[in-house]
Amino acid sequence: MSPTAITETSSEKKAAVVGVLALQGAFQEHVQLLRKAAAQITSTYELSFTLVKTTAQLAQCSALVIPGGESTTMALIAERCALLEPLREFVKVARRPTWGTCAGMILLSESANRTKKGGQELIGGLDVRVNRNHFGRQVESFSVPLQLRFLGEGEKPFTGVFIRAPVVEAVLPRGDARVVAVRQGNVLGCSFHPELTGDVRMHKWWLETVIEDLKRREKLGGSV
Repeated sequence: MSPTAITETSSEKKAAVVGVLALQGAFQEHVQLLRKAAAQITSTYELSFTLVKTTAQLAQCSALVIPGGESTTMALIAERCALLEPLREFVKVARRPTWGTCAGMILLSESANRTKKGGQELIGGLDVRVNRNHFGRQVESFSVPLQLRFLGEGEKPFTGVFIRAPVVEAVLPRGDARVVAVRQGNVLGCSFHPELTGDVRMHKWWLETVIEDLKRREKLGGSV
């Protein structure tokens, strides 16, 4: 994969591109919230956002969001577009910050239950097994307040919108609790759809982790 370039702009800010995989699903909603969140961040990096449908577009990105939608359809389209292997390299070799929501989390898992006949291709990166459609069919969609500690103690609950949502099965704790968000290294996955809430807090938090990754790479003198 070609190294992602970060260049100096006229305002002396370094430019970096964040991609949103746009093969299927709620990618436009993610872009809208990412732009709103970026406007609330003060940084030496100038973030721009692009839809990713090709390997060339992916190669320009420093980070990536994989949206909710239909994971089997996304995997099939990615395979037909010769994007599966570049995505795996982006996530697991280059270790770029990658966030998957709902179907995106399924694709980023190393294993998934309840797949369609013949299974489906996965990108991997999260060493977990997810159970697809754990919370039921589309008509059984619901929203619930979530306490997301990484957004800050004492913050108001974040509305979790669950639509045919998966759950992380392999690391389920005792009792009735369900794991609906998981982070491992450069990869973040969540069962719910933060892009459908209008609440920019999670997108802002994730972009701040992207900026920290850019700083780390620059400090190490590697490709950014």
